[in-house]
Amino acid sequence: MSEKKPGLFQRLFGGTSPAPQPSRTPAEGLPGPEETLPEPPVTPDPVPATPPSAPPSEPQPDAPGAPDRPPPPGPPETTPDYIESVEDQFVPAPAAIAEPATPRQGWFQRLATGLKRSSDNLSTSITAVFTRRKLDAATLDDLEDVLIQADLGVDTAMAITETLRRDRFDKDVSDEDVRAVLAAEVEKALEPVAHPLVIEADEKPFVILMIGVNGSGKTTTIGKLAQKFAREGRSVMLAAGDTFRAAAIEQLQVWGQRTGAPVIARPAGADASGLAFDAVTQARAEGRDILIIDTAGRLQNRDELMHELEKIIRVIRKVDPAAPHATLLTLDATTGQNALRQVEIFGQRAGVTGLVMTKLDGTARGGILVAIAGKFGLPVHFIGVGEGVDDLEPFEASDFAKAIAGRT
Repeated sequence: MSEKKPGLFQRLFGGTSPAPQPSRTPAEGLPGPEETLPEPPVTPDPVPATPPSAPPSEPQPDAPGAPDRPPPPGPPETTPDYIESVEDQFVPAPAAIAEPATPRQGWFQRLATGLKRSSDNLSTSITAVFTRRKLDAATLDDLEDVLIQADLGVDTAMAITETLRRDRFDKDVSDEDVRAVLAAEVEKALEPVAHPLVIEADEKPFVILMIGVNGSGKTTTIGKLAQKFAREGRSVMLAAGDTFRAAAIEQLQVWGQRTGAPVIARPAGADASGLAFDAVTQARAEGRDILIIDTAGRLQNRDELMHELEKIIRVIRKVDPAAPHATLLTLDATTGQNALRQVEIFGQRAGVTGLVMTKLDGTARGGILVAIAGKFGLPVHFIGVGEGVDDLEPFEASDFAKAIAGRT
């Protein structure tokens, strides 16, 4: 008799198969509650419950604890050309999206833009006075008041009204007619003071001392001048004489790096006159063409600070009796009438030889330059209408007159 083949239970779990149950016919149906199958033995199994053939389930991207996985690559045609990696998605690609550069305006356009607040203020006031009516004495008086309030000065205001009285009295006059006369008279007043700064080749170094009140733009002006002189092929040295402010020293050192000019500096709080002495001595020893010395801002009514400025000049002259060869006063155009007092006091105490007018783009009181020219007659070397190095240019009377009169 052949050996009986093991049953399914024995082949799966081993051991002896359970006793055979009584056979039942299909009519008997499923087993009842008393006929439950025995529980299979529990055996530890290190193998995961998931069948090896089934792929391991991956957590959803938003599920907590999900490992960082790069997303599946998309179709190549949907990837932008300029993104080469995941990091590139967070870095702008200027070359791919940059707009064409806007051409920089010429100097006169920048000057006219900078003086727009001044010219608009004048134009509005003049238009209010002249509404295409005949020129009479009352109208001339109103115009004179407008011009004086615009800081053009009494002399210039009277010159303009007298010209109109002589040429157009009792005739129809428009605001455009007045602006034409305004431009002509302003140019006439400024022409005698429009002088470029001349660097004398015989003086090496040519020493420029920059002075002015707090916030007038001395240090920035020095940087712009150093850039201009460097472009002309001149060797420049800078001296950080504003020893009261560490920021001023650092600012000048940055300008020195940009222009290739060495900067003589000392720690904040050092003696400014001693630094000036060392700077002139070193610039002379190195054969520099130009030395520009910064100074601390000081109010013209602070007598002790003005004494310190006088001391700096005396010490410089111990090295070179002719120095400083140019003492430039920087004037903030936004100060208006106070600029007249600054020119007067600094001129008396420091011997100002020329002016630099800054921040004309930030005020409606640009006409103060006309009043200063009429009262003091000092050369105006440069004017500034912005922060850029090219926004400081030699002064031209005709350009300024046309811009402030709104005749562009």
